[in-house]
Amino acid sequence: MSAIGDAAATAPETAVHAVPSPRGRIRWLICGLLFAAVVLSYIDRLVLGVLKPQLTSLYDWSNAGYGDITGYFQVAYGFGFLLFGWLIDRIGARNGYLLAMGSWTIGHFAQTLVTSTTGFAIARIPLAFGEAGTYPSALAAASQWFPRKERAFAIGIFNAGANVGAVVTPLLISFIVVRMVLDWRWAFIITGLFNLVWLAAWWRLYHPPHAHPRVTAEERAWIEAEPADDVGRAGFLAVLRHREAWAYMTGRFLIDPVWWTFLFWLPDFFHSRYGYDLKNFGPPLVAIYILADLGAIAGGWYSSRLLKRGVATGRARKRAMFVCALFALPVMFAAQASSIWIAVGMIGLACAAHQGFSTNLFALPGDQFPRYAQGTLIGLGGFAGAAGGFIASKTLGLLLDTVGSYGPFFVACGLAYLVALFAFHLLNPRYRDVVIAR
Repeated sequence: MSAIGDAAATAPETAVHAVPSPRGRIRWLICGLLFAAVVLSYIDRLVLGVLKPQLTSLYDWSNAGYGDITGYFQVAYGFGFLLFGWLIDRIGARNGYLLAMGSWTIGHFAQTLVTSTTGFAIARIPLAFGEAGTYPSALAAASQWFPRKERAFAIGIFNAGANVGAVVTPLLISFIVVRMVLDWRWAFIITGLFNLVWLAAWWRLYHPPHAHPRVTAEERAWIEAEPADDVGRAGFLAVLRHREAWAYMTGRFLIDPVWWTFLFWLPDFFHSRYGYDLKNFGPPLVAIYILADLGAIAGGWYSSRLLKRGVATGRARKRAMFVCALFALPVMFAAQASSIWIAVGMIGLACAAHQGFSTNLFALPGDQFPRYAQGTLIGLGGFAGAAGGFIASKTLGLLLDTVGSYGPFFVACGLAYLVALFAFHLLNPRYRDVVIAR
């Protein structure tokens, strides 16, 4: 089912080590563009969550109705992930990102036309569909531009854009709606305009390494030192035959719901538990996502450091994931925290753990699968994560309307990462390269 042994698995790393580190830095410019795109995607998906207390008051939304908005967003996101995972393998990262951000920008602006939970659920379908292309495109670009020894660190950097977007959003929306005294619709209009600037920059600056006019010969040699394996195609069934694919999908199914629910529901938690609103829940959210930002970079840095010290790839990834899983445990007690800042500390630690864990989980397609199959696997993983997120969001909305407590949710969050790592190891114990027939 998988592979060709430990010696073959380490061959790409040996090849990269034989090439001196280059002076060119175009790959880090590409990483910066990927970082900016992730920031924008998270700003756009989080505007509604920040406005949720205000819109609930204005339009009498129920928690179950808001759960429908977030749940069906994740359904569309999951199917979009499947499509983009397949599509990126065929049209490439450059065109894939143009299509993805173009679609989600349309959906983002469309939210200014509705007020009901049903209306928002429908308007956000193109937003979800387009945002589903963010990580397949970014991971494909990272695999194209970064050798294995740098890949997890690069993923950690642009993955940190999620937390930067989460930090910026409450401050930006509070400034637009409260300080500028604008209607809530302007929050969607102003943030949507940023996307148009990024689209122009991506169109002008992104090219594959072999065709980029500014890449040096040394940097190209560094990138291309690993054996090329990007010729061919792999369908869903070909990928699903391998238990390593199920390890990736199971990990996404178990941990993605934690992150999704934090993103969409934390403003409501702070409002219902501690009385915070649009005027003052910005600082707690900022603190949480700064911690998450540090976790994303630290998780990628730690496993990359272990690799440079000669630790086997699978062991390095799993060791980093285990450390992250331990840091997530205190969040089980967040619902009972006596003050908001104690809760912020617990939730922030869990978000840092999530980002570090997911950075190493996201490295699996590039570590183990040939490039021509990575987009398909990433799409399957995104679908699995969105399916878990849909179940979690619908369940939490109903739970809050009936029980009125976030307690069970936080307990599940704390345990999710150890459970995910256990399942991941059972399905993928040896972390070998996967061979897929073309």
